[in-house]
Amino acid sequence: MAVNHYFQGGDGIGTDAEKRLHENLIIENLKIYGHAVYYLPRTLVNRDLILGEDSASRFDDSYLIEMYFETTEGFQGEQEIISKFGLEVRDDTTFVVSKRRFLEQVDDPANLMIDGRPNEGDVIYYPLMNKFFEVAFVEDQEPFFQLGNLPVYKLRCKTFEYSSEEFNTGHADIDQADDRKSLDTSLAHQFRLEDGTLNQSSYDGFLLLETGDSHGNPLYLINEEWDDITTDGDAAESVQTKSAYADNLDLDSAAGFDTATVNDDILDFTEKNPFGEVK
Repeated sequence: MAVNHYFQGGDGIGTDAEKRLHENLIIENLKIYGHAVYYLPRTLVNRDLILGEDSASRFDDSYLIEMYFETTEGFQGEQEIISKFGLEVRDDTTFVVSKRRFLEQVDDPANLMIDGRPNEGDVIYYPLMNKFFEVAFVEDQEPFFQLGNLPVYKLRCKTFEYSSEEFNTGHADIDQADDRKSLDTSLAHQFRLEDGTLNQSSYDGFLLLETGDSHGNPLYLINEEWDDITTDGDAAESVQTKSAYADNLDLDSAAGFDTATVNDDILDFTEKNPFGEVK
């Protein structure tokens, strides 16, 4: 026999009982030294098969689980940098989670894009920092076959860049990120009941119409003061008052355009030739 049969049977050192004990000790250490985080599986709504992305994805569930914050001395990556787009925060880190605990807490009750493992693109909410991280890569072979076993996942994560994804997990601290940063201005005009946020399974907390849209999503009752893009003379004012980011009226006033008299206008679109009229 090629290996010493008194210590192993050819499949590496460690019996099944030893592997189970080793895994139990790792789980106990994660519970002692780890942090409680929320794992948010991503739900694809309209995936672009060419670019491989889904700008309309959403997060409907959150699962509490313990993970170890491996970069204890600080974040990795480029961190805070000044680019041509301004200040960017690129904090990277690594979370360690037990494979068995992930299967029990997340994989069994959740609908993952790929079952049996954490998925790239899913999000981890870290309550201690009130920060979201996106899973960029899942390392499943580190540490490398201790006792012939692979008991943990190492999740290489980067700072999550929000792009108007929907958060309807039922957890107030998580869902308010959607309310604060979403560019969907109709969110400010939805009627809400007193008993909390939207739950995709029961839709508690909202006044709903009787029927949904063609995709099965619920329709909301919108406040009467909400006005979509209008075609009347108040269109510009309507656009600015609906969005906190709009400043079209301020720019028009600063330019002198559309003021009381045409003589005050800096931008005069009545001219046919900007270099002068031909006589």
